Amino acid sequence: MDGTETRQRRAGELGLRYTLSTGRLPRASEDGPLSVPESQRVSPKPLGTELSRETALSIGLQVIVPFMFAGLGLSGAGILLSYFQHWPVFMEVKDLLTLVPPLVGLKGNLEMTLASRLSTAANTGQMDDPREQHGVISSNLALIQVQATVVGFLAPLAALLLGALSTGELDFEKVKLLCASSVITAFLAAFALGMLMVCIVIGARKLGVNPDNIATPIAASLGDLITLSILAFFSSFFYKHKDSRYLTPLVCIGLMALTPVWVLIARKNPPIVKILKFGWFPIILAMVISSFGGLILNKTISKEQYKGMAIFTPIICGVGGNLVAIQTSRISTYLHMWSTPGVLPLWMKKFWPNPCSTFCTSEINSMSARVLLFLVIPGHLIFLYVIYLVEGHLVPNSKTFVVFYLLAGLIQVTILLYLAEVMVRLTWHQALDPDNHCIPYLTGLGDLLGTGLLALCFLISWLLSEAELDGILEPASGPP
Repeated sequence: MDGTETRQRRAGELGLRYTLSTGRLPRASEDGPLSVPESQRVSPKPLGTELSRETALSIGLQVIVPFMFAGLGLSGAGILLSYFQHWPVFMEVKDLLTLVPPLVGLKGNLEMTLASRLSTAANTGQMDDPREQHGVISSNLALIQVQATVVGFLAPLAALLLGALSTGELDFEKVKLLCASSVITAFLAAFALGMLMVCIVIGARKLGVNPDNIATPIAASLGDLITLSILAFFSSFFYKHKDSRYLTPLVCIGLMALTPVWVLIARKNPPIVKILKFGWFPIILAMVISSFGGLILNKTISKEQYKGMAIFTPIICGVGGNLVAIQTSRISTYLHMWSTPGVLPLWMKKFWPNPCSTFCTSEINSMSARVLLFLVIPGHLIFLYVIYLVEGHLVPNSKTFVVFYLLAGLIQVTILLYLAEVMVRLTWHQALDPDNHCIPYLTGLGDLLGTGLLALCFLISWLLSEAELDGILEPASGPP
């Protein structure tokens, strides 16, 4: 049997200080393990035993509290979006609604990816030394500021392009407003959520809790609220001062001018340099995918049959993104600990595994997938109850809608969890870090799937209610 395939090494044997790279990770050599000086090797004792001891109950208990907290945050974001959609700036500049999913999705592209990287670093001992911890944190925070600024500038361009293709119109004044609102929202949200992620990962590590289980849902719990609030505030501010010709260009130029500063800070960490060079494609493609979800939201939100679409969109997209980010981060950490980049474990050799092996075996990743899948229905029911208590007059109250909504959420998460297993295997086989290459794609797909399935739920529920109403009215209008 080929020696490369059978060598499965623990963290200390792999020189894990290199695993934070989001470019290409070093492959295993044919002659033995990677050559790493003894002084740079990291003790694997924290995670190796913890992963093997995890049970479905322990995973569930660690995940459920931040998941529910995140869901309440998503419910609040949905209520906020329902409120903001009636503001003059959202009524006048419709492309702002197209901008919501890709901007909110930045937490998947950036903050969740950051949380996953930091969780892997913490679990593999790379943040135990204070000096190394400071270097990892500062370079990663600088990196997401660069990414947020660039993506914040590109997102409105994608939204405007999609809007122009569907309407055939392009207003230059709206271009300036959208770009300024998007860039400053992405910049401020990335800074606030980045700091939050650092505190969570360090705190979880000190408390002996696996950061993989809690960091990404907590990022989402406040991420949507913070992003939506910043976007609404600044877009409204720029709209009120739209007669000021230089305000929005100066904001864009000023924030873009800070980019070289963040690049200089990020370049102090060699693995981060690889992200700066090669890590753009996943987040930009994910932004484009999310923009199509935004286009669906833009086209449906004002129609009567889709009443309540604004409230439920952040919830269904956020729940799917949260759960798949947890699973992706867990599988990535597992591979970092027990395998060599470019070499899959023998029991994970298939790129397209049988769905039963993804959800129905005793293997640790299959067990965590089941736990996450079992959270979907109870979680959505609780979030639905909260929505009905607060904004019941704005959402459908039929049992038909609830059934289709729960089914849509289950389908979305099932697809995403299976794709997570596939994508992590493919990226690891290519010696790429799944922490950075998988989560953006999966959260972008989660936005598109969630928005599309939600629109379908509203449409089916409305058609069935119309058919039922016609059935009642026909006998009443017939001959006596």
